[in-house]
Amino acid sequence: MIGFDQEWAAARSFLLGSSASPQPARITASSSMSSPAASADQRFVRETGVERQIADLVEPVLGELGFRLVRVKVSGRDGGTVQVMAERPKGEMTVEDCATISRRLSPVLDAYDPMPSTYRLEISSPGIDRPLVRPSDFALWTGHEAKIELKELVDGRKRFRGVIEGVEDGEVRLSMELDGKAEPVTIGLPFSLIGEAKLVAGMESFRADLSGKKPNQGNGG
Repeated sequence: MIGFDQEWAAARSFLLGSSASPQPARITASSSMSSPAASADQRFVRETGVERQIADLVEPVLGELGFRLVRVKVSGRDGGTVQVMAERPKGEMTVEDCATISRRLSPVLDAYDPMPSTYRLEISSPGIDRPLVRPSDFALWTGHEAKIELKELVDGRKRFRGVIEGVEDGEVRLSMELDGKAEPVTIGLPFSLIGEAKLVAGMESFRADLSGKKPNQGNGG
């Protein structure tokens, strides 16, 4: 059950205790994205265990509200915290958005009760070292540095770091320095093999984050 003892808002996250809801929680199949374009841009990074159960519950609710799930993370922080990281497909999330999401998710999680003990629900938006979980994330942040960890070894390694050059044929193109090579080389990493990926925080990402603008949206984005 979600704890009732805290209500907290900050610049990039919102933490709210559950409140009673007069309407029963429900999740409808129609709330999931089903268009070909949306299906092609589904998250390739997936949670496991209880985090996966929570993600399956909250993702359609976020879709109904016009948001996208970035990740779910369960930790023992503050006596037990469930962090749901979400974003708008375009534009910056506000504290009010986080509050709206929390009010909708709290009764859903109360009804299905996936956690074995009391916890607090935290709604947050991505920061400057944001996770990259969809092909469109890599396309959006082309020209920025990223860290990528694969699910299995490729050419004897699982961790890669380089500048995103774009997305093509189910892969992210990454320009990186390799031992023995005088110039950076571009490699392709299939999305199906990516276990975890995130931006490397830098000044350009920091400025874009503060301005509320995503890097490749242009002046009218």
